[in-house]
Amino acid sequence: MKIKDFINNAFGYTPKELYHFSLPDNSNNSQNSSSQNYEDDFNEPKNIFESLNVNLDYIKTKYNVLINSDVIIREFTLNARGNQYKAFLLYIDGMVDSQILNDFVLEPLMLRNRNNLFGGNQNRVISESISNNVTVRKVKKFNLADYIENCLIPQNSLTQQTSFDDIFSGINSGNCALFVDSLSVCFDIDVKGFKQRSISKPENEIVIKGSHEAFVENLRTNTSLLRRLTNNENLIIENVKVGEITKTNCAVCYIKNITNDDLIAETKYRLNNLGVDSLLSAGELEQLLTDTNVLGVPKILVSERPDNAVKALLQGRVIVIVNGSPYALIIPAVLIDFLSSPEDNNLKTIFANFLKIIRIISAFFALLLPGLYIAITSFHREIIPTELLYSILSSRQSVPFPIILEILTMEISFEIIREAGLRVPSPIGPTLGIVGALVLGQAAVSAGIVSPILIIIVAITGISSFAIPDFTFSFHLRFLRFAFILLGFLAGFLGIGIGIFVYLSELCDLETFGVSYTAPYAPIINSKNNRFLLPPIWQREYRATYLASKREKRQDKISMKWRF
Repeated sequence: MKIKDFINNAFGYTPKELYHFSLPDNSNNSQNSSSQNYEDDFNEPKNIFESLNVNLDYIKTKYNVLINSDVIIREFTLNARGNQYKAFLLYIDGMVDSQILNDFVLEPLMLRNRNNLFGGNQNRVISESISNNVTVRKVKKFNLADYIENCLIPQNSLTQQTSFDDIFSGINSGNCALFVDSLSVCFDIDVKGFKQRSISKPENEIVIKGSHEAFVENLRTNTSLLRRLTNNENLIIENVKVGEITKTNCAVCYIKNITNDDLIAETKYRLNNLGVDSLLSAGELEQLLTDTNVLGVPKILVSERPDNAVKALLQGRVIVIVNGSPYALIIPAVLIDFLSSPEDNNLKTIFANFLKIIRIISAFFALLLPGLYIAITSFHREIIPTELLYSILSSRQSVPFPIILEILTMEISFEIIREAGLRVPSPIGPTLGIVGALVLGQAAVSAGIVSPILIIIVAITGISSFAIPDFTFSFHLRFLRFAFILLGFLAGFLGIGIGIFVYLSELCDLETFGVSYTAPYAPIINSKNNRFLLPPIWQREYRATYLASKREKRQDKISMKWRF
């Protein structure tokens, strides 16, 4: 017997039989009986019926109108060219604008055509000519659907639908549906009016010099931000629905004359082949679009800033926005992108490069500093100056625990304080994260549980993780930090060296949407635009080579023509 099977048999629990719940048979429940009969008779129809009553019965069953208090069906009589037609509106209360619905939908349909002088379904003469004493008239047959769309409803967003699925998707998004007797089409009218959060400042990607606008939870608001900043007709925004139940709207954004076609096709292929029931956030979509890896390395950049997203579009990347999530997914993203800040373009080049070097050093500190401290103090004490070594040893004389337990305790305590600072009420959160760490560290040193120098090491490590712009990549380094702590404790510099070799080998082997994760440095791509440090803004003539964009050149060699 395998160890896994033994553990499952010993500690696993499997119920002998599944739980079954039964409800009393209620023959008087007309809703359930009608629903069952309807589904048996029609077997979930796809297309709209000409009979208004049949459509009404099916919709009442589908939306459980007798139970759902927010599903509204407004029956009325439609006046068109002197004739009257039975009709009804279907919408969800709280998701539509009542004033728009009354003034621009119900009033034109019910009142404005009541005194129409045309009688009956009269045909309209569009041209008349006389040939050989014979009058020839071209007559356009009266079409009720076209008449409603073109003459009665002054809405700019109105479409005719023939499928129930399309109608239900619009209703669930905040539209209203108009059904008219004798018509096998339905009118999907945009009357959205639900409450939403206004555009505010970014909370995570804060910059000093730059835009103070952030994405919101509304998809169309986010796409309008991209349109306004891009200001180009070549920006393409395609809608894709994800989720069998939620049918969440996702927008795939790219610039058609810049972005590589293969990248666009790959992104849409993955979106269209997601067999999930629901999609509620950009974080879920990020996990669904990327291949899993052992290290948990993020392969998609997540941004809440429209200017950062537009910058990615102009580089030749693809942006995916999820309705209901205030974040945009930037595809693809390589390693160096997670160490770049949106403010780099707004600072002078020398300052931006200085901060970039600081972030790289911070990444090394966040990943390796505790492990290096253990390796040096346990295996390689000869590289420490004598005075410093005496100071370290004297500070640890009163500590009763081994160094590995000491540093793991402090690292886990720091992570607990950081996580607690995010969960407590906002006025207390920042105070808890700062004061709590100081008080805890000072109390631990006074009690002789940890040494003072270890508090310094843990503090520098924690602060370094905050210097990384991307939260996901910062979390990735925080997670791997514990592995390097164990390697440093077991084998010193040798263990850390082996860990770095394995880590870099894994990074070089990764790909994100066909692009090497360590590009353009591994493999090395010789190009003017692939530099470790940012060149001056007037020398950024080319786009990234690894993106294989249609327009590699961004600007002329002499972009500042006023200087020459």
